Amino acid sequence: MTIALPDLAAMEAFGQRIAALLAPGDVVALSGNLGTGKTTLARAILAALGHAGEVPSPTYTIIETYDELNPPVVHADFYRLEHPSEVEELGLDDYREGAVLLAEWPDHAGGFAHEPTCLAIDLEKVGDGREAVVTPGTSWQGRWL
Repeated sequence: MTIALPDLAAMEAFGQRIAALLAPGDVVALSGNLGTGKTTLARAILAALGHAGEVPSPTYTIIETYDELNPPVVHADFYRLEHPSEVEELGLDDYREGAVLLAEWPDHAGGFAHEPTCLAIDLEKVGDGREAVVTPGTSWQGRWL
C-alpha cells in the first residue's frame, strides 16, 4: 500500500493512525534515504501516544526509551551500526520486552520484516512531500487497512 504524505500535517496524521494501532511487541521499521522523514514520523507516533517533551534523534545514542507511554516505546536509530551483530551488544531484546520498537535504518540491524509484528514503512521524497510504502506483517493484517 502506498500513502501520499504531501506535507507535515499528513505525516502527523499518518503517525496518529499508526499510534492508534500499536501493541506491545510491535515493530515499526522506518526505511528511506537521509532526509525522507523517518525521525519526523517517529516523533509524530510518539506525540500521538502522549509524549509531550522533546524527542531527540537517537542517531548518536542509538536507543531512546519512552517507558511512560502506553505501550512503552523504544526508538532506535541503527544508522551507525557497521554490522547487524552489534544489535546484540546493545541489549535490544531487553529493551523490546513489552514495548513497541520504532526502528530507523532497520537494515543496518539485520531487518525486522521477517517478524510477524513488523509494520515496514519505506519513505521516499516525492516533489515537496513524501510517499510511504507500507508492508504490514501478518499480525498487522487484521489491524491495518
